[in-house]
Amino acid sequence: MITAQSFRLDGRLALVTGSSAGIGLALARALGQAGAALVLNGRDEAKLALAAEALRAEGLTVHARAFDVTQAEAVQAAVQAIERELGPIEVLVNNAGMQRRAPLQDFPLAQWQQLQQTNVDSVFLVGQAVARHMIPRGRGRIINVCSVQSELGRPGIAPYMASKGAVKMLTKGMAIDWGPLGLNVNGLGPGYFKTELTEKLVHDEAFSAWLTGRTPSRRWGEVEELGGAAVFLASDASAFVNGHILYVDGGVTAQL
Repeated sequence: MITAQSFRLDGRLALVTGSSAGIGLALARALGQAGAALVLNGRDEAKLALAAEALRAEGLTVHARAFDVTQAEAVQAAVQAIERELGPIEVLVNNAGMQRRAPLQDFPLAQWQQLQQTNVDSVFLVGQAVARHMIPRGRGRIINVCSVQSELGRPGIAPYMASKGAVKMLTKGMAIDWGPLGLNVNGLGPGYFKTELTEKLVHDEAFSAWLTGRTPSRRWGEVEELGGAAVFLASDASAFVNGHILYVDGGVTAQL
């Protein structure tokens, strides 16, 4: 029987990467509001501390761990420390990501490598490190943040599209390999949301007009609107959901 309790996360510890601002912070807040204790992650310790303090002021239980999710040794050490000092990680949200825009023929190799490391390698590294602890327990929820660009393309962002397409298929691969061991691994695919990273696009009248006309809901998304989907995928309500990508995009992926 599905009840309100099915969506609660009380007593669970959730690690959210790239959660000092934007979508990551919004996802962490939603999980915390559903009862989870939070571990925020980022590379900027000062920014991370401010985010943690803001959530604590809202009555949430919050820890902060600064480490680089693209560095294997740092990831392994951080996950070991969290498990030892704070308890078992029962929910992982792989949110850390970045964007770089340029015509593909001019895209610098160094930026390609940085983008793939941040968007794809981090999902593998953190996902694997956490899964190694979840598997012996026979349970765990992993949510990988994909994108509408896991399905659709736009000019000037081919490397980003490649990275988010890879995250989609890595999510399915994780579900296939780890589902029989008790884990649920799904993707969350945001559409166009108002964040610090999209501020220029939001204020670009031509782009905003095109986007709202292209989106069945006829508007930009607000980051708080991602929270319900994240809580669902992290909770017992999604017990038989595995290897799925849940798009929260106002209908963009539904319309040609």
